Amino acid sequence: MGQIGRRAFVAAATGLVASVLASGDAVATEAVGRHHTPRAQLRGMWLASVANRDWPSVPGLTADQQRAELIGHLDTAVARKLNAVIFQVRPTADALWPSPYEPWAECLTGVQGKDPGWDPLGTAVREAHARGLELHAWFNPYRVANHTDPSRLSERHPARLHPDWILPYGGKLYYNPGLPEVRSFVQDAMLDAVRRYDIDAVHWDDYFYPYPVAGQVFEDDETYARYGAGFPDKAAWRRDNTDRLVREMSAKIKKVKKHVRFGISPFGVWRNVATDPRGSDTQAGVQTYDHLHADTLKWVKQGWIDYIAPQLYWNIGFAVADYAKLVHWWDGVVRGTGVDLYIGEALYKVADPAQPAAWQDPAELSRHLTLAKEYAGVRGHCFFSAKEVGADPIGAMTRVVADHYGTRARLRG
Repeated sequence: MGQIGRRAFVAAATGLVASVLASGDAVATEAVGRHHTPRAQLRGMWLASVANRDWPSVPGLTADQQRAELIGHLDTAVARKLNAVIFQVRPTADALWPSPYEPWAECLTGVQGKDPGWDPLGTAVREAHARGLELHAWFNPYRVANHTDPSRLSERHPARLHPDWILPYGGKLYYNPGLPEVRSFVQDAMLDAVRRYDIDAVHWDDYFYPYPVAGQVFEDDETYARYGAGFPDKAAWRRDNTDRLVREMSAKIKKVKKHVRFGISPFGVWRNVATDPRGSDTQAGVQTYDHLHADTLKWVKQGWIDYIAPQLYWNIGFAVADYAKLVHWWDGVVRGTGVDLYIGEALYKVADPAQPAAWQDPAELSRHLTLAKEYAGVRGHCFFSAKEVGADPIGAMTRVVADHYGTRARLRG
C-alpha cells in the first residue's frame, strides 16, 4: 500500500490481527547464481505524493524547487540501481497533470485546483526515461479526501458537482464504487493520463472499498437496493463492482495503448487458509476478498492485470503473516498465468522501534530478496517508499544493493 495510510492501515491490520488472536503492507540483472542466465527483473520504488509523504517535501514550493526534488528522487533510484518508479499522480481525486476531469492536486501548492506552473507527470515521464527508468503512473480510484468536509474541496471538484457520488467513512470521503457513473468517471480521469503521456504502466494500490473501521458502516444500502439484484448478498455485489472496475480498466488501457501495462499492489493477504482452503497460511485480521471486496486471486487467474505486487510488509517468521509463507503462496498464484509477480517490501518499517525486532536488523530486507530468488514466479521487488530509499535507515537499502543489485537490471524479458 504506498502513501499515507500505508502505515496507518498496516498498523490497523496488525491491530485487527492481535484482536483476532486475543479472542481465540532498460539493462542486465543479478542472476540467482553468478553462472545462471540473467532474467528480467523489476527493481522499483513507490514515490508517494498524498499528504506530501515523499514528494513534494512540503506544499507551496516553487515550480523549480518541486522539479529539483522530483529529479533528486529519480537520481536516487538510479544510484540504488533501480529501474522503475511508481509515481502517485492521482492521490485524492485530484491530479499531478493538467487534467480536464479533476483539479490540480492539493499537495503541490497547498490549495487544491491551483496551477503549480509546471507539469509534474510530464516532467517525471521525460526525466525518468532519460535515466533508463520506467515510470508507472499510480492512481487511487476512489479516495476523494482525507477528511469528510466536501466544502474543503476545490469549487469545481467533481465530488462537489456530484454530491450523490460520495460517501463519508472512517474520517475520509470516498467515491461510491457501486455507482456505474462513478466507475465510468474515474476510468476516464485515469485514462486521460494514459492517452497524453508515455507512461509505462497504470498502477493501483490496495484502496478499493475502504479498510474496515470499527463501529462504522459504509452507507451504500441505497445503491445496493438499486443495483444489487441477482447477488446473494451485499459482499458479492461489492466484489462484482470491484471486478468490473478492474476488468473494464484493463480493456480500456489496452485499447488506448496496447503496450501500457496494468499492475495492482494489494494488501498481501487474499484470504487466510482457515477462511478458504485456497488461502495462505496466515491469520491476518484483514483479508482483501472479505474486507476490501477485492478478489485479487481472480484478477490474476483471469489475466486482467499484467503484474501484481502484493504488499508483503511483514518480516520472515512473523507469526500471523510470515513473509516466507506468503512469497510461497503468491508464487503459486501466478504460476502458469503469465502475470508477473513483484513483491512489495516494507522499507519504511526498518529501524522503527514500534515494529518487531527483525526490523532493527539491516539484513532483514536483503534476506527477503535472497529467499525470493528461490521462486521462479518472483520477477522483482518494489520498496515503500522513496523517502526511505534515499534516507537508507540503518543501511538496509545499501545492504540490498550490495547483496543483490551489482548491476543495473533490465525490466522487460
